[in-house]
Amino acid sequence: MTYSEFFAEVKSVFMDADVSDVKEHLAYQFNIVGEAEGIFYVEVKDGKLYVEPYEYYDRDAMFICTAERLKKIAEGTLDPVNAFLTGRLKVEGNIDKALKLKDLIESRKK
Repeated sequence: MTYSEFFAEVKSVFMDADVSDVKEHLAYQFNIVGEAEGIFYVEVKDGKLYVEPYEYYDRDAMFICTAERLKKIAEGTLDPVNAFLTGRLKVEGNIDKALKLKDLIESRKK
């Protein structure tokens, strides 16, 4: 899988999140390592969600993992907190805001 294919797939999953109740600004950068290596960000700003294939320098948190793991996290089949605690997901930055990633994932429209 190429980075472009992976990004398109994971973007469509993230875009299903309901951020209408999120009042704070959240900015996450994802560094994908291994197959489909690349960088993208997810931002919640003014009740809107943005997912773009760029580096985000003023991010709240950065997540580092493989494409396969992030796909499982985004789909809700791998708990991001468990992945962090077991070393399958690295997190840098504001841990309180990083924990809100789980809320975003759980808010996905079914």
